[in-house]
Amino acid sequence: MVTASPPRGGAPAAEPSARQVAGRRWRSARGIVAAVLALVAVAVALAALRPAASAEELDPESPKRDGSRALAEILRRHGTPVTVARSTGDALGAAAPGTVLVVTRTERLTEDDLARLSSTPADVLLVRPTSFALDALAPQVRRKGPSFDGSAEPGCDLPAATLAGKVAFHESDTYEASGSTACYGTDYGGARLVQIRDGVHTVTVLGATAPLTNRRLTEEGDAALAMNLVGAGSSAVWLAPGLPEAGAGAGQRSLGDLLPFGVKLLILELLVAVLLVALWRARRLGPVVAEALPVVVRSAETVEGLSRLYRAGRARDRASDALRSGARERLVPLLGLPRSSAQDPSAAQEIVTAVARRTAYEETYVGAALYGPEPLDDAGLIALTDVLDDLERQVRES
Repeated sequence: MVTASPPRGGAPAAEPSARQVAGRRWRSARGIVAAVLALVAVAVALAALRPAASAEELDPESPKRDGSRALAEILRRHGTPVTVARSTGDALGAAAPGTVLVVTRTERLTEDDLARLSSTPADVLLVRPTSFALDALAPQVRRKGPSFDGSAEPGCDLPAATLAGKVAFHESDTYEASGSTACYGTDYGGARLVQIRDGVHTVTVLGATAPLTNRRLTEEGDAALAMNLVGAGSSAVWLAPGLPEAGAGAGQRSLGDLLPFGVKLLILELLVAVLLVALWRARRLGPVVAEALPVVVRSAETVEGLSRLYRAGRARDRASDALRSGARERLVPLLGLPRSSAQDPSAAQEIVTAVARRTAYEETYVGAALYGPEPLDDAGLIALTDVLDDLERQVRES
């Protein structure tokens, strides 16, 4: 138990200056600040190193690194016509049974576009679709999580994958679905390529863009896989939608789709940092430590301050309970009863009877005073105080 008391005599201790207080606080917090800044720096570096997608990503007419012009030209040279569509209407007009409809940049499609695409008779190839596009075009498929493994083996019997062999996916999404063909799985579950049969057509979900881009087409079996998927039909219709008009209900992407990977990593790191700081700074619950007050406070001031708090909160129930409890504590010794009976509900009748015998009041009146309900207003609370004082006075004088 701490029994430190204020120093007596001698010169009072010098008050620390504002500069000293600021320096002490900085020394205690600089470790936390440094850790947070380090986490922010790591997240910013990862976000900066991650390549950003351009407006022409997966565009079959774009010669840029993330475009798909090379794949489209190879397909045409091998006898597979490739029709480029910039709107859902054009894509549906060109799609027919036996055609492969390649759907990219699904974040640019509206709910109406997705609903119209779900009824196409052509086979559909979804390239890294959003959650909204999955719900509309492949409701059996569920996104499992991201994957950052470089390459993977097919691990399935799908001809398009087995003929391509090992493929370099780089960053990709993984999926799971019941009753489907899943290829290029990961160690933690999920597959980068999933194919299901939906009514009259086949829906294939590819969780990576790398096999279709000009930059990655020459890696591993990327070109073979892309040609096997896109050129599986008699012709291919490549839907590369442009930016929709304002107010057309575009941008059907969830919050997780919109947040860059670096931001997600930063949020995760901040949560871990906050948890570690909370564990470090948390105080263990122990016994109550009593310390001497630095100043002497008169009991009257304490009572007055507590009374004002009760009045400000209109806590007449608490105030009346405190008055009655104190009155019973003082009355019990005068009545010759054990002190523990003052707060014992089973001894209430005994206390009321004993007080009524020593005063001029009936038991009903005494019971209402010592155990009655909450006063209705402040005047009733003051009247209760007078009654309790009168009961205590009569018991003392009897």
